[in-house]
Amino acid sequence: MGNRTDRRPIAARASGWAQKLSAALAQSSITPNQISLLSVFFAAIGAMMLAWSPNLAGLLLCAVCVQLRLLCNLLDGMVAMEGGKQTATGAIFNEFPDRVADSLLIVGLGHAAQLPWLGWLGALLAALTAYVRVFGGSLGLAQDFRGPMAKQHRMAVLTAACVLAILERWTIGSSYSLLVGSIAIAAGSLLTCVGRTRAISAQLRSGR
Repeated sequence: MGNRTDRRPIAARASGWAQKLSAALAQSSITPNQISLLSVFFAAIGAMMLAWSPNLAGLLLCAVCVQLRLLCNLLDGMVAMEGGKQTATGAIFNEFPDRVADSLLIVGLGHAAQLPWLGWLGALLAALTAYVRVFGGSLGLAQDFRGPMAKQHRMAVLTAACVLAILERWTIGSSYSLLVGSIAIAAGSLLTCVGRTRAISAQLRSGR
């Protein structure tokens, strides 16, 4: 995690537990880049549960792994910025692991929904939302983290899909929630790409 002028707005940064945990990590030998890579590990476990073992236990474990991935995404930035442990390669570790983690989980969701192509489509569109955001930054504009399907929204939908699928299978034996979640992520990511692109165009036209 490096020195950045654009940071995703995360309300949890101001919470006491997050500040205490990040402060403890900052005092340890753990680096922000290692925390970023750990997020990929959790995403890989969650994706394997979706693709290979989407039973009740697998869905629950995936939901937990998604939250652990998000926790890593929160803490790597806090340890780097607030903890003063920025690195020269931090910007790379801030972006690349996120794209890998997103792709793993979204592709896994598509496989769990028995429509692998939908998972791959969702992963592609999710990556494009980040591309549009970073492209705006390359033009000198503030990076645009708007939704409706930014990273935190995608992970919220995926978590909800897993939890609802558990309830579905427990009660009526179906798992349509996984399909709905996969569709929502793909469609929402497309809308996010369009919205961010239009915002960039508007700023360029206005000269800002």
